[in-house]
Amino acid sequence: MAPDIERSVCEAFDAAPAAVRPGMLALRALIFETAAAIEGVGPLTETLKWGEPAYLTETSKSGTTIRIGWKKAAPSRYALYFNCNTSLIETFRAQFGDDLAFEGNRAVVFDKDDVLPTKAVTSCIASALTYHRDKKAAAR
Repeated sequence: MAPDIERSVCEAFDAAPAAVRPGMLALRALIFETAAAIEGVGPLTETLKWGEPAYLTETSKSGTTIRIGWKKAAPSRYALYFNCNTSLIETFRAQFGDDLAFEGNRAVVFDKDDVLPTKAVTSCIASALTYHRDKKAAAR
């Protein structure tokens, strides 16, 4: 279960177009649910980065930041943003290229009318939340 939203983060969600807000909030809930289900991720820090809700594994340092956002140029779309200096989007494209839409090397993008592909999105979130931990384990 997702915790209460801190005021500044709530304001960022409220600033999003009404059509994409439910999808963005569904992503938020999925991020917290996924984090809670993965041993070693620990509590998430919810904050703003670049004015967008962002989720960090600040305590465990197991993962990389995930952001939720939308752009004024495409108000019917919203996205999960990942660090563009990782290989995450490349990996997601290989695994879920038929199920998800992507923006460059930084985002998984959804349309307001999309049914959220929960299984694929959960896998992407889990990969981001464990990115540093998995990278360290692979280097051993």
